Amino acid sequence: MLDFAAGRGFRTPALRQTHLAWGQGYAGRAAAERRILRIDNLNAHKTDFLRSPHFAAEGFITYFAVPLIAEGQVKGVLELFHRAPLEVDVEWQEFLEILAGQLALAVENIRLFRDLQESNQALLQAYDATIEGWSYALDLRDKETEGHTQRVTELALRLARALGLGGEALVHLRRGALLHDIGKMGVPDRILHKPGPLTEEEWALMRQHPVLAYEMLSRVEYLRPALDIPYCHHEKWDGTGYPRGLKGEEIPLAARIFAVVDVWDALTSDRPYRGAWTREQAIAYLREQAGKHFDPHIVEIFLREVLGETA
Repeated sequence: MLDFAAGRGFRTPALRQTHLAWGQGYAGRAAAERRILRIDNLNAHKTDFLRSPHFAAEGFITYFAVPLIAEGQVKGVLELFHRAPLEVDVEWQEFLEILAGQLALAVENIRLFRDLQESNQALLQAYDATIEGWSYALDLRDKETEGHTQRVTELALRLARALGLGGEALVHLRRGALLHDIGKMGVPDRILHKPGPLTEEEWALMRQHPVLAYEMLSRVEYLRPALDIPYCHHEKWDGTGYPRGLKGEEIPLAARIFAVVDVWDALTSDRPYRGAWTREQAIAYLREQAGKHFDPHIVEIFLREVLGETA
């Protein structure tokens, strides 16, 4: 089928709804026969579009249909309408053929670009589905935090938007949030599932999980922009966090955002070793830790914009 794609210089919308089968109408014939079709006096030809009262109002006399051929295939048809008799010479027609050839290449390049975009989008969707699968597997392994990843991811996105982030920053933040504990895959079950307090040696191994996350994810170019949260979400505003002891704005913004929502969800969720804190207790803790564990500005925005708390 040939469908109307674009037009310029028309007085009416007569041609905008055009749908021609191959070989139908002047444009369909030009496409099927792969040659320029020229009509010097449209009024002498009783075609379908000439019977349209809208098209008659255009007052066209001369017509050209030029097939757009690229890579050996017809990509469309360029139609030219003129409201008076038009005498053309060989040079004019050769120029028209060159123009049609360039237009055909442009149309083909646009199609190839769109196909590439669609392929890339499908690939990104597959990557994101894989990431969500990994995060679900992590929650299953660490049953005491089941559902934690999805909750903190949604909270982190809300907080990031409240702070004015958008576009690619949100995409990378979401991926980083989903994978924030991916490094725990390298922590032995005897430590991860230990019912009692960890020894100093066990804590040393547990604190390696951000480093393990970095080593795992940095190998995947697609995930490198999402590394800030898995690598840095245990850093603290006052520099006492791990694994690198970063301080203040040395800590990436995404990690500072995530640290607040991660602790909030941990405090307000039931764990095997304690019950969930009340909302008031958790809010009091965030306020007390602002400027110590957390970026104070981010705590303020979280309380006001996400939780709806007043000062």
